[in-house]
Amino acid sequence: MIGNIVLTMALLTGVFSVVMYFLTFKGYNNTQQLARISFHATAILVLSASALLLHAILTHQYQYRYVYDYSGSGMSTGLLLSTFWAGQEGSFMLWTFFTAIIGLVLLDYTSKRGDLEVRVMMIFTLVLSFLLVMVSPLLKSPFNYIWMQNDFIDLKNINPSYTSLPAIQNFIFSDGQSNKTFVQMGKELYATLLANNISINQFIIEGKGLNPLLQNFWMQIHPPMLFIGFSMSAVPFSFAMAAIIKNEYRDWVKQSLPWLLAGMCVLGLAIMLGGYWAYSILGWGGYWGWDPVENSSLVPWLVGIAAIHTMLVQKKTQEKNGGSRFVKTNLILSIMTFVLVLYSTVLTRSGILGDASVHSFVDPGMAVYLFLLIFLIAFTVIGIGGIIYRWKYLTKHFSFEENVLSRELALFTGSVALIASSIIVLVGTSAPIIGTTVQTSFYNELNLPIAVIIGLLNGLSILLKWKTTEKNQLWKQSQFSIAATIVLTALIIIFGGVHNLMLILMTFSSSFALFVNAEIAWKIFRGRKSFLGAYVSHLGISLFLVGVIATAGHTKQQKVDLVKGETKEVLGHSVTFTGVEPFENGKKYRFNVKVAKGSSESIASPVMFIAEFNNSLMREPDILVGLTKYFYIEPVSYEDGTESSDGSGVTMSKGSTHEFNGAEIIFDQFNLPKDMSAMTGGGSFKIGVDLTVKKDGKEYKIQPYMENAGQGPNYVEAECPEANLKVKISSMNASNAQAVLVFSSINGNQVQSAPKEILSIEASVKPFISLVWIGVITMVAGFIIAVSRRTKESIN
Repeated sequence: MIGNIVLTMALLTGVFSVVMYFLTFKGYNNTQQLARISFHATAILVLSASALLLHAILTHQYQYRYVYDYSGSGMSTGLLLSTFWAGQEGSFMLWTFFTAIIGLVLLDYTSKRGDLEVRVMMIFTLVLSFLLVMVSPLLKSPFNYIWMQNDFIDLKNINPSYTSLPAIQNFIFSDGQSNKTFVQMGKELYATLLANNISINQFIIEGKGLNPLLQNFWMQIHPPMLFIGFSMSAVPFSFAMAAIIKNEYRDWVKQSLPWLLAGMCVLGLAIMLGGYWAYSILGWGGYWGWDPVENSSLVPWLVGIAAIHTMLVQKKTQEKNGGSRFVKTNLILSIMTFVLVLYSTVLTRSGILGDASVHSFVDPGMAVYLFLLIFLIAFTVIGIGGIIYRWKYLTKHFSFEENVLSRELALFTGSVALIASSIIVLVGTSAPIIGTTVQTSFYNELNLPIAVIIGLLNGLSILLKWKTTEKNQLWKQSQFSIAATIVLTALIIIFGGVHNLMLILMTFSSSFALFVNAEIAWKIFRGRKSFLGAYVSHLGISLFLVGVIATAGHTKQQKVDLVKGETKEVLGHSVTFTGVEPFENGKKYRFNVKVAKGSSESIASPVMFIAEFNNSLMREPDILVGLTKYFYIEPVSYEDGTESSDGSGVTMSKGSTHEFNGAEIIFDQFNLPKDMSAMTGGGSFKIGVDLTVKKDGKEYKIQPYMENAGQGPNYVEAECPEANLKVKISSMNASNAQAVLVFSSINGNQVQSAPKEILSIEASVKPFISLVWIGVITMVAGFIIAVSRRTKESIN
């Protein structure tokens, strides 16, 4: 109760602060100090509510639904901390928390820079107030009690000393399908417990726990970084609106630029931390899969990066008394960066992407969905409406033509390319709204030409001078970079085997940007080091793009079955499965694989386990990191060698293999009915598994299946005469992507073989992927240098 009271008070003081700032802007006396006091009170209350939630999590107060749904007593302190933002309520609370913290810094920043405070803080506090509505008791408060809505709690999470009480027996139910027993939690049970002097926290002794996919170190880092970026995106929006309100557009750019740089630095780092998490831990096989949730964060980042470059043009042209270039563009991009953050929130939190993304949130309910739309529409109208209101004035005073060979035009063209990329990603990400999805090829094919242009402009914009550049001077400055680029591109084509035209062009453009920025950064390093920011960040982007080319064009993959103790050649490495090692009290298993090449030898230990959380098979890859390439091993399946070779079931999953009668059987995929409603509605349907049988160098396709015509399941076996093989489904679980298959001989002549312990893996070699991570680190370092410089300039 106290948590909800604190959040409600924070909302009231936030709204009061907005009103006081508005009255101050209108000329009322003695209201600015009230606005400041109210904002400080709001921030303190938000911090207090966050501390209360964290305390509830760490002390296992399961009377709160949120704490019960996402935490458990067996978790480490680090993972318990991460449950703060594991669900919708907590993640909104985290967003609110960081917005309040940033607001305190912003208040101090604007109070020292003329009359900025009133206009900027009025808008920023309005953003904070909307977030506080989202975590209010009426919508997504993490402090709502578990008994406020009816729910079923697994009996294993209930204190057994109370389950035998006669008063409790009426609330215990069994589920025949899952063979589990549940307790119906609701207001009636709560009243019964109170009548028996039993508190909820005494009654519920364990929480559901955290999804095993999220039980990782990066869960403690990636989401907070992402929400810091989201919170900081509201600052440039506030500065843009402050400029529109006053109708003065000269100083806001230098005051907003450090915040935009810092925000995009953090957001970009957060996005790539998520990519590293997916690559190194989750077993998704790559750092970027164009997943809609990933894309939804990328779009505002691309727009924000575009805004940085056009802001630099406006700032520079003002310093040279050349007027203010791209004022309208800067206002629009600053506003759209925040609006697109809100749009991404609507997409990921509304349940729209539930079937299109591997890690979107579930449907939050109609009330929350409607408020998210109101949140988005309100700030879109405020921002775009303000620009429309001032459009005539902006058009009259800020319209210019640029010289073709000028840094201004190069930076603007680069921004246009970034915006074009963001539109492509936005269209693909929004496709689920109209009930469709796009393939990854959609993003790759459309963004590749844009990446080529960005790479060229990355280098060219550095060589060009402000206003105009002589052709001869441009050629003289670029000779070394062009020569080095041609040599490096030729070497990559010859020795790297790059033959695709677009990849060749991207190699050339990325190399050109790399050499230009490296050359100039070296020169500046010996002089004004504070000016290194742009060159270092551009150098990082260039390294990143080169790494993308290397991994995209030259990643090699191979699926292989490793019999324990037997060595196989896999992608140029000698690989041997040495055995299984249980850990965490036998809940998880390491599958130790010896990998040797030449005189070097290493042990990779991918992990598999059955998660208690959802009773599904979880896989964690392992990576052997080399100087020029990573050797990536993802476990697929494991046979412990105890099953009989004939007549008993063998559990298989997608991609796994099994040997029988000298034939290799590969589980390709489930063959599901087109109309899934027939399965859930009790109608007729057919579901099977697609298998590939390899025998004597030939491949054969078979499909055992189960059909149901309304009279119960009928399992139909499939035959492969060429391999003397019959296969029948014993049972299946499509949600866990597993099936139990029975293998037998057609003629009864079975080739006897000793049971073997087999680990099925998918190995891949990813050359120069380290350049991707080095590029990201270098880019972030450049951003930090730039933020330091631009912050100092904003004071003047």
